[in-house]
Amino acid sequence: MANTLEEIAQELKDAVSTTRARTARTTAIQAQLIYAFNGTGKTRLSKEFTKLISPNNNDDGEDTELTRNKILYYNAFTEDLFSWDNDLENDLEPKLKIFPNTFTNWILKDQGQDQNIIANFQRYTDEKLTPYFNEEYLKDENDPNTKVEAFSEVTFSFERGDDDSTENIKISKGEESNFIWSIFYTLIEEVVSTLNIPDPIDRDTNQFDNLEYIFIDDPVSSLDENHLIDLAIDLARLIKSSESEIKFVITTHNPLFYNVLHNELNKNKYKKYIFKKKEDGSYELKPQSNDSPFSYHLYLKEEIQKAIETGEISKYHFNYMRNILEKTSTFFGTGKWGDLLPENTDTQGNNSYARVINLYSHSKISSEEIVELSENHKLVLGHLLNHLTRIYNPDLTDNATGEIYNDSEN
Repeated sequence: MANTLEEIAQELKDAVSTTRARTARTTAIQAQLIYAFNGTGKTRLSKEFTKLISPNNNDDGEDTELTRNKILYYNAFTEDLFSWDNDLENDLEPKLKIFPNTFTNWILKDQGQDQNIIANFQRYTDEKLTPYFNEEYLKDENDPNTKVEAFSEVTFSFERGDDDSTENIKISKGEESNFIWSIFYTLIEEVVSTLNIPDPIDRDTNQFDNLEYIFIDDPVSSLDENHLIDLAIDLARLIKSSESEIKFVITTHNPLFYNVLHNELNKNKYKKYIFKKKEDGSYELKPQSNDSPFSYHLYLKEEIQKAIETGEISKYHFNYMRNILEKTSTFFGTGKWGDLLPENTDTQGNNSYARVINLYSHSKISSEEIVELSENHKLVLGHLLNHLTRIYNPDLTDNATGEIYNDSEN
């Protein structure tokens, strides 16, 4: 069982290599799908995987260049290629500036994919929100040294369908992330289309001939559910359309995105995992069966049950409980996860169960960080698991440890 990120990366690579070594009748693995909570280390895993596949890639901490030799990757560092010039002095024209790099130069200048990028961006945001890439211009018409390269700046306007529009707006952080993803997604479309031409001589470019992997780390952080489903379906369609030997690795913290991809992909051509970071700092990549989609809340519930039965309850199990309550409250339309808790008011009028969950799952101040859990708080987790079981199936009787929590004992 792998313990380090380097070993996890090697495990992912070996899963494909082992399949390739089998008989010709064995279906090759085309994609690997990984679920993990935020903060587990998905982005660091993408970096370790990149170093493993392309060891000569830049390893000095700068992630502003995307290699096109053996692996393309999209992660949080991809956004470092872009930054806002807010024009604070004149407050006239905020621009999203693109740092010079071969990635955007190729897709924008060489391939002229700006219109496809705009179409993809509007598909996942709003058809009226329109990006504009700049043409080459001089900041000072009398000074040629002030030349601004084409496709180095992006401005945005909101088109209302008539002559009225709101120009030069600064989009939200979520919309910015979607825009950057749209550039990368357009690049992937070009890569798949190019490599689907079997004879390299017939291809428009040979820059992708040695490409082996595309690693996509959490492209859905700011999408609503409808656009998230669209993106998952589009990405699955693109993967299934690939006829070359290129392999995809996709990580996500979003269970809906994970499940849609599961349902859309060819189950004989992909593997799925749950990626976890343990309390001791080691990591685990747990394979999941391909016969059913990932039941997010049931997985968390089972993990809590195991912890209670073995007595190995940790802080993150309270975070699991909070996640289940949040998703359940959304499903029932209650609005607040605390409304699902049993009534147990402390002397200040607050729900004692909510306070315990918040204590372990959302400690914001260093002095609040708790290493050891009190025995009384462990009982709280068992009691809440019983309560949660009754929510899902009122006919079930209590079968987990869990006495009623008495706040005065804390």
